[in-house]
Amino acid sequence: MPEPTRIREAGPHDAAQLLAMMRALAVFEGYADAFEVTERDLLERGLACSGADREFGCLVAQAGVNAPLAGYAVWVQTRFTFDLQPTLVLKELWVQPAHRRRGLGEHLFNAVRAQANAIGAARLQWLVLPGNAAAQRMYARCGGRRDTQWEHWELPPEALRRQPG
Repeated sequence: MPEPTRIREAGPHDAAQLLAMMRALAVFEGYADAFEVTERDLLERGLACSGADREFGCLVAQAGVNAPLAGYAVWVQTRFTFDLQPTLVLKELWVQPAHRRRGLGEHLFNAVRAQANAIGAARLQWLVLPGNAAAQRMYARCGGRRDTQWEHWELPPEALRRQPG
């Protein structure tokens, strides 16, 4: 009988496998050409940091103690909002194709939800590609809903660097 999949906090020893999964997500979502994250970035910005120095949190899923990673979830925290409570923002959730349709995405999502509750977050937010129906169904099963009150806007890199006027 195979070991059950466990969810745990990512550590420095996970950097190489985590980076490979992040690249796979970049390919899936269509921004592989712009992907710039390195193992060093992962270590310096989160995996080898603690407390206030950590820019992101990361959970990984693993089917056994020495098994390769099966998935991950990355979040960032907005510490101050209108209601004086933090917001947790799920930035990425990825499950390796060989491990899909086993509930692993829901386990990762629920672990992020537990993290949000642990820090006293008022809300958990995330974005989903419009055509990713499987992810939309999974998030709905977990209690998520589409935000109809706000539109997602951005200032892309070329406009950000351009001087106004």
